[in-house]
Amino acid sequence: MGVLIMLSINRRFQAFLDKMNEIAVIMPKEFDSENKTFFIKIDQNHEALSIVEKIDIGKQIKYVCSLSNPLSFGKTYIISDEDGLETDLQIGAVIRSDEFDKKFYYDGNDLGANYTKEKTEWKVWAPTATIVKLRIYQSDGTQVDNFHMIRCEKGTWSITLDGDFEGYYYTFLACINLVWNEAVDPYARAVSINGEYGIIIDQSLTNVPIIIPPALNQKTDTIIYEVHVRDFSIHENSGMKNKGQYDAWTELNTKNSQGDSTGISYLKELGVTHIELLPVNDFEEVDEQKPFEAYNWGYNPLHYFAPEGSYSAAPENPYKRIIELKTLIQSLHKQNLRVIIDVVFNHVYSKENSSFEKLLPGYYFRHDENGMPSNGTGVGNDLASERLMVKKFIADCVKYWMNEFDIDGFRFDLMGILDVKTMNEVQKEVLEIKEDAILLGEGWDLLTPLPYVEKAIIPNAHKLPTISFFNDQFRDVIKGSTFSVHDRGFVYENLDTLEQMKALITGSPTMFHEPHQSINYVESHDNHTMWDRFLTFADAESEEIRKARHRLATSIVLLSQGIPFLHGGQEFFRTKNGVENSYNSPDEINHLNWDERSQQKENVEYIKGLIKLRKLHGGFRLSSQELINKHVYFNDDPHLLSYEMENVGAYGPWERIVVIHHPQCNKSYQFKLPGNKGWKQIVSPSSILLDQPIDVDNKIEIREIGTYVFCKN
Repeated sequence: MGVLIMLSINRRFQAFLDKMNEIAVIMPKEFDSENKTFFIKIDQNHEALSIVEKIDIGKQIKYVCSLSNPLSFGKTYIISDEDGLETDLQIGAVIRSDEFDKKFYYDGNDLGANYTKEKTEWKVWAPTATIVKLRIYQSDGTQVDNFHMIRCEKGTWSITLDGDFEGYYYTFLACINLVWNEAVDPYARAVSINGEYGIIIDQSLTNVPIIIPPALNQKTDTIIYEVHVRDFSIHENSGMKNKGQYDAWTELNTKNSQGDSTGISYLKELGVTHIELLPVNDFEEVDEQKPFEAYNWGYNPLHYFAPEGSYSAAPENPYKRIIELKTLIQSLHKQNLRVIIDVVFNHVYSKENSSFEKLLPGYYFRHDENGMPSNGTGVGNDLASERLMVKKFIADCVKYWMNEFDIDGFRFDLMGILDVKTMNEVQKEVLEIKEDAILLGEGWDLLTPLPYVEKAIIPNAHKLPTISFFNDQFRDVIKGSTFSVHDRGFVYENLDTLEQMKALITGSPTMFHEPHQSINYVESHDNHTMWDRFLTFADAESEEIRKARHRLATSIVLLSQGIPFLHGGQEFFRTKNGVENSYNSPDEINHLNWDERSQQKENVEYIKGLIKLRKLHGGFRLSSQELINKHVYFNDDPHLLSYEMENVGAYGPWERIVVIHHPQCNKSYQFKLPGNKGWKQIVSPSSILLDQPIDVDNKIEIREIGTYVFCKN
């Protein structure tokens, strides 16, 4: 780094810039006096500070001092007292003020490394730094040189170097509060193995031909299937060669040893519309050089713009993982499957070691009223999405993934940590790029210091009208509370939930203004799989009955108004052997078991049939609450959950549809279908009868646990 002239960091007292015009001096009592005076050295002149408040804080005294004029940033200032004691002025809480945010908001689109063969320009935002350098490395990690960057507008630092720097590694060195830190570029689009360095690449060399799937007419046409990149192919009987890797998603016509389809051919046959991938950006806790020695879901974000290397066939090659992931996405597009990626903008893996904290300490993360980092996420830090440059970072990242990787939507992990304004701005940017893109997230109310009215949570869904939310009431009322394995849900014969069920089936109108905002699900990567929960809840129940209850729950997901969401493998009774939180469990716990795909083929075909039914008739996916209120009517029977869709011939092949969800074992009911004869049964608890509907009288017996669907013109 060369020879730097700066103060030793052996501070006898401390001073912090906490507001644009306010300095807090923390002085040990041993140096206190009645006539305490402080000065600030500006351009060789010593100006006296006005002490406006003196506070006893135990072994120290806090002096709140005012400045006559705001200071310029990017300089080191010296604070002294009447006895000549000196300390440097550190950047304090001012960085979390609105004034600071507005003063240094940079709206340019050139942050990061901008490469051409003739030259490369680097730009980084570090408004409180006094010195910033670019450090260049060879690809073997050998340092080449350091280059002083120039301070530019709005707290940015820039440098342009002539020559072709493709393939070189780089970092930024920033001196803040007299401390030097080396940081990987937060905007790095390519990184070295395990994310130790940013890498200069020629983005044009990663281009993959774009395939555009047919547009969906409305959001409720969406059917989401969630899966982890590695889980998808790692099983020994997956029939895929590139196990655990991006490339497995490009293999067509794969089969397991029983001769049944696997891989993306299976997904195409299943009939879902969107594949939701757990995080694919660069994350921690899996060594990319030895990827199969550890496992992780990927909610430990390290670099947001660069793909994860542990799924790559050649993680040491910065181009390879980018091309592989782009090819994966287009491989799915070729099968008319859209891609949603899971993004984690609520926290970072390690606050202290993050590039955010190294380039502007304290800005990117929320702090409580005592100045301590908040922990609403439960992992030690909350990103402060409401701050302008955090908001910009999120929007820039989302736009990059859409423009560069052709993503079709985003699932926001712990979206309740984020603020309403940011989410609406992100949605606006997304829809300008792709009008049928979808944004969804977890709208849980978490303990983060953000006003309730500003949180992107379910109670504020009306402020986010185009964004969808995971409906935890749908999940818990149907199968029983996620947080109590002893709680009895509807499918376990809790008829006290009937009124709640009616609301859930019709798009949860008390929670959401429109049905597309409700992501209807009973199982996801989090918590127990539904099979494991049922086994814990009623282990003495026969497997046949357990399967019937499981099938009933999934049927309700697929036939209710809103957007259905399936956890990968749910259709063949996925188990994780009782592990509730499998985020770092081995492959034998997390894999999609392709043997079960064959062993439970009957249920797979049943779920496939329900998906076909949903897609066949728009009555199951009405686009507005107004249409739901117009067409859907419930039976008043207190023992049987049944409803009719009337006058829905404009949406599909039948004018009238009756649906019955029956959860009770060993209890049968006589049900009278409306009107005269002419009804046909197209779904029974064990069979999909779309290809061979059964004529039925208007009086039918409801006996077996499961879903019944009847239609009539």
